[in-house]
Amino acid sequence: MNKPKAAITAVGAYLPEYVLTNKILETMVDTTDEWITTRTGIKQRHILKEEGKGTSYLAIKAAEDLLRKRDLDPAEIDMVIMATATPDMPVAATAAYVATEIGAKNAFSYDLQAACSSFLYGMSTASAYIESGRYKKVLLIGADKMSSIIDYTDRTTCIIFGDGAGAVLFEPNEEGLGLQDEYLRTDGIGREFLKIDAGGSILPASEETVREKKHYVFQDGKTVFKFAVSNMADVAARIMERNQLTKDDVHWLVPHQANKRIIDATANRMGLEAEKVMMNIQEYGNTTSATLPLLLHDYERQLKKGDNLVFAAFGGGFTWGSIYLKWAYNA
Repeated sequence: MNKPKAAITAVGAYLPEYVLTNKILETMVDTTDEWITTRTGIKQRHILKEEGKGTSYLAIKAAEDLLRKRDLDPAEIDMVIMATATPDMPVAATAAYVATEIGAKNAFSYDLQAACSSFLYGMSTASAYIESGRYKKVLLIGADKMSSIIDYTDRTTCIIFGDGAGAVLFEPNEEGLGLQDEYLRTDGIGREFLKIDAGGSILPASEETVREKKHYVFQDGKTVFKFAVSNMADVAARIMERNQLTKDDVHWLVPHQANKRIIDATANRMGLEAEKVMMNIQEYGNTTSATLPLLLHDYERQLKKGDNLVFAAFGGGFTWGSIYLKWAYNA
């Protein structure tokens, strides 16, 4: 008897109400709608403006959307994984709070942080728990309140990021559907090119670090772009070769939404037509850990049971990788 695969069986999402358009950004920093759109593909992004609400708020809303759509009792969930680069606070796991708030009283939970690759790595982790046979329902949430770590006077970063959350449920599948293969990579060379300098153990928070704006995201855009273009395309092509997939076999590319040019380069390397590429960067910007589940949510009704999906992501650190998954249900 073949070992069960780990399949995605439900999807949920949440986006804050406030929309920060390129036109509004024109009044905040020295940029234009045309410049942003041409270089990134982004037209707007959602921002969580309510005071006192953090990443957990986004995650809870996305999880509740999934539970409602699936008509699932949260007490049946065995585990909650929170993929995020912006936890509510240090030390106390955001996942623990989210699990309690949604009523997943029988679940254990923890946070997983790999920058923009967090959700992709979370897929690998959730699948391994399911395939072990010990757990039947693993809730994986990708959520980030990127606006909490962005300097809105820095035009190199404030145009890129948005807030949002997406959630998926992993369950065992006896039909061979679900996660088929993965190729995940890291390289510490990326540590200096995409980071937040202060707030960690090397440089704790102080009056000086706050004054010098060292608690905001710093990105060496050209270097990150160069690595992202080559590495995302490479791993997506490798996962196809390893599984003997042709461009006709791949129904959908599910790429991290960092930059339209990076997405296009990955699709071109795979030989895919634009119609097979999931994209919503124009609406949401880069929501970091939430990009992949938000794509699944937006395209859910177009997905068919048995469709071959190739996921690809690249994030700070550097972290990157690709996953091959067979879709398990018709919406």
